[in-house]
Amino acid sequence: MAIVLTLHIVFMVSWFAGLFYLPRLFVYHALTPPDDRPGIARFKIMERKLYVGIMTPAAVLTIVFGLWLMWGFGIDGGWLHVKLVLVGVLVVLHVYLGRLLRDFAGDRNRHGHVFYRWLNEIPALPLLVAIVWLAVAKPF
Repeated sequence: MAIVLTLHIVFMVSWFAGLFYLPRLFVYHALTPPDDRPGIARFKIMERKLYVGIMTPAAVLTIVFGLWLMWGFGIDGGWLHVKLVLVGVLVVLHVYLGRLLRDFAGDRNRHGHVFYRWLNEIPALPLLVAIVWLAVAKPF
């Protein structure tokens, strides 16, 4: 089970890194002048590779190994239900970032860089803190 726990942590960290970094790429992409076609193309490649090649596999494997740990250790309790709901919110955020990625890929971005700055910090950080606190403290 130690290997499963280690893999879970590695994939979770990778997923969270992507959740924090992709909106930061969106900030820079939104700031790129429309006439900078090479810059825009570079951001599209970076965003796609991050989302498709790193974030999505890491998210799937985080959930798989998390469920494996949950069933393997027989973990239960009210704190776990709250944590699972928060992980569900992270999945919704992940899917939403994918939608924004598709908008950028199709040159249909509707938001400015300030929106992406807020998106970069506000949703993921409180969720990360809450999920870690629930897993460590198991308050109920």
